[in-house]
Amino acid sequence: MARIVLGSYMVRYPLGGNLSWALQWLVGFQRLGHDVYFVEKSGYPSSCFDPRRNVMGDDCTYGVTALHELLGRFGLERRWCFVDAAGGYHGLARGEIEAVFRSTDLFVDMGTHGSWLPEAAAAKLRVLIEAEPGFTQMKMAHRLATGEALAEYDRHYSIGQNIGTRASTAPCAGRTWHQVFNPVVPDLFETTPAPADAPFTTVMNWRAHDTISFDGRDFGQKDVEFARFVDLPARTAVPLELAVAGADVPTDFLRARGWRLRSAHALTMSVDSFKGYVLASRGEFSVCKNVFVATRSGWFSDRSAAYLASARPVVMQDTGFSAHLPCGEGLFAVATVGEAAAALDEVAANYARHSGAAREIAQQYLAAAKVLTRFLDELGVS
Repeated sequence: MARIVLGSYMVRYPLGGNLSWALQWLVGFQRLGHDVYFVEKSGYPSSCFDPRRNVMGDDCTYGVTALHELLGRFGLERRWCFVDAAGGYHGLARGEIEAVFRSTDLFVDMGTHGSWLPEAAAAKLRVLIEAEPGFTQMKMAHRLATGEALAEYDRHYSIGQNIGTRASTAPCAGRTWHQVFNPVVPDLFETTPAPADAPFTTVMNWRAHDTISFDGRDFGQKDVEFARFVDLPARTAVPLELAVAGADVPTDFLRARGWRLRSAHALTMSVDSFKGYVLASRGEFSVCKNVFVATRSGWFSDRSAAYLASARPVVMQDTGFSAHLPCGEGLFAVATVGEAAAALDEVAANYARHSGAAREIAQQYLAAAKVLTRFLDELGVS
C-alpha cells in the first residue's frame, strides 16, 4: 500500500462536474487499497467560487463544506487539507498535513500549480498531471522563453493522449510527456434507462479563458469550434441541449438555431445533481476547445467518461482521441456537422446497442481500476 497525496481544485470550484472529476481519482486510488489524501491551496486572492451567490472571493465556506460532505461519503473526511488566502488551514492542521507529506510515496499535482511542492519535497515521487493539453505546454513554453524557471516534477503526464508524440503539434516545453486517461469509477454512476424523449446534452463553458497565441497562431476555446456545428439541430431529429456557462454566450443566436439552453451552474450544484443531469439525458453531444482540436492533442473528457459510465452514448468532436478509444459503437468521434448528424441518427435508431457499448467502453478502457493500476505501474509505485 502506498501513501498518495493528490493536489487539485475542489474547494475553489465546488460544482458537481469538477468535484466528480477529482473524486474519480481519489476513490480510484482508495479502491486499489492505497492511503489517499487530498490537498489544495487558494493560490491567489478571490480564487474561491460561491455558486449560490455566483461570485468569486476569499470566503471558502461553501467549498470547504461541500468537500467535507462529499469526501465523508467515502471515509475520507479526515484525509484533506485546504489552505485559504489568509493562510488558514481547513481539514487537517498544518502540522498534520506536513507529517503526511513526510511519509508520502507519491504526490500527484493535478491543478495546484506547484503550490504544494515545498511540502511535497519530502515525498518520494512528484508527478504533474495536466488536463489542458496544448494550452498548458504553450504557457510553459512562453515562460521558458522569458527566462522563467518551471516547477520541477519527477514525471510529467498529460490527459492528451497525443501530447509528446508526432501525432500532436503541441510543444513539449522541454519536458518528456507521458499519457493517462481521466479515470472513472463505473459503479459510482447509475445506468437507469434514459427517457425516450430526452435530449442529447452536455455541460460546457462557452469560453473558459482567453485565447492563447503560439508560434504565430491563435488558439481559442469551445466558442470557436462551436461555429462548425451550430446548424446541427437542423440536420437531425434528435433534440439537443446545452447546459452552458461562461462569458458572452450568444443565447438568442443559439436558440434561433434550435439549441435548448439551460444554466450549467444551476444544474450541477453538486455531484448528485451533475449525475442526475447525465441520467436525464439520452446521451452527450459535445464540441471541444479549439486548442485541443487544432493541436490534435488526443484529449478526452472526464465528463464524457461519466456519460459513458452511465450508459449514455457520446458523440464528441475528435481531438485525436479516436486513435486511442474504440469508436463507432457507443462512442463516436466526429469532425463535421454532417458526421455528427449521422452519428446521432445512428444512436437514435439503435439506442439499446449503443447504450450498452457506452458502458462497456467505460468499463474496459476508462475504469479507474485499470487506468490507475497502469499509471502506478509505470511509476513503480505499489
